[in-house]
Amino acid sequence: MLAYAVILVEFVLSGRFRSISARLGMDVTMRVHQLFARTALALALLHPFLYRGAFNPALPWDATRQFTLTDDFGALASGIAAWVLLPGFVLLAMGRDRIGFSYETWRWMHGLGAVLIAGLLLHHTLAAGRYSTEAPLAVLWAVLLGIAVLSLVNVYVFKPLLQRRRAWTVASVKPAGLKTWELTLQPDGHDGLSYEAGQFVWLNVGHSAFSLRENPFSISSAPGTGPALQFVIKELGDFTRTLGQVAPGTRAYLDGPHGNLVVAGRGEPGIALLAGGVGVAPLLGILRQLRLEGDTRPTSLVYGNRVAEQISYRDELDALARDHGTEVVHVLSEPPRDWQGRIGMLDAAVVRELFSAPEKRDWLYVLCGPPAMMAAVEDCLIDLGVPARQILSERFTYD
Repeated sequence: MLAYAVILVEFVLSGRFRSISARLGMDVTMRVHQLFARTALALALLHPFLYRGAFNPALPWDATRQFTLTDDFGALASGIAAWVLLPGFVLLAMGRDRIGFSYETWRWMHGLGAVLIAGLLLHHTLAAGRYSTEAPLAVLWAVLLGIAVLSLVNVYVFKPLLQRRRAWTVASVKPAGLKTWELTLQPDGHDGLSYEAGQFVWLNVGHSAFSLRENPFSISSAPGTGPALQFVIKELGDFTRTLGQVAPGTRAYLDGPHGNLVVAGRGEPGIALLAGGVGVAPLLGILRQLRLEGDTRPTSLVYGNRVAEQISYRDELDALARDHGTEVVHVLSEPPRDWQGRIGMLDAAVVRELFSAPEKRDWLYVLCGPPAMMAAVEDCLIDLGVPARQILSERFTYD
């Protein structure tokens, strides 16, 4: 029963409710979703081994059958099927990036698999359970199932309907670096999106609002620059490899904003932004907004790439250093011969060199980039005495 309750709660965690992700952050929300799935799997696998009663013996003193187990295969079959399917379901989620399916195919499989397993468990809970059909628990299952169904309807029906009423069009697609593009969207007949610098959206370009062909991308523009939205997108998957072929005027839809990689309202005396590759996108939005607001706090951007051609908006970053006073530090792992900047990886050694001063322990640190980079930087900052509440990071991969 506990495993089934956890599985039903999982639908809510994946329902893209901004009231949840805005408080916890999408990063934390999805991590909890992942850990809950593993907890439910452990509970479900343990479940059949906890029984010690006999199967359906003739016990005349047990009129209510409280001390016997049903041998009705029709009631057991759904539980057995869910018990067999659940491990594969969780393993496929954990190995999503290694199984070779497109994101859209995997998402279909994940969604349908979740519904199938939840349906099998509902039948097993009500048909084979003795205590689980008592009135209070039956009400609990009905409430949890209703919330789970509403979560699905919210993602796959309500949100697309709202997106159709607030469509966007592609204004331009321009190169922003080596295999990196700047995508600009304009609102189509509405006022645009209310968001904070550093947030992200689920973006769908050139498909129906009900299509599963959507992916999360951070907004690189600043809210104060107007209704247009900009994104810095690297060629990595099926959609991003064809981004340069998208024509202006193409219809687009987005779901958001999401995420809490936000410095608005924070009072730390300085802000350090550490980016790896295309992870610079939300940090650009933050820097642009700080400049528009005339924020005078010291800011520092540490920007790691493999080669110089991958550096996006180099002229703008130079202007930020000149006009806003932002310290911009480039780190290249494969620099050209005439490179005058830092060489290597954006790792703990770089962080210690730049931020070990005692006064910088009170700064706010915002991280976005490859998981290995963020893990190393986070550990180093903690070792330097920076409180965890002053470290903001957001991941889109978890295993």
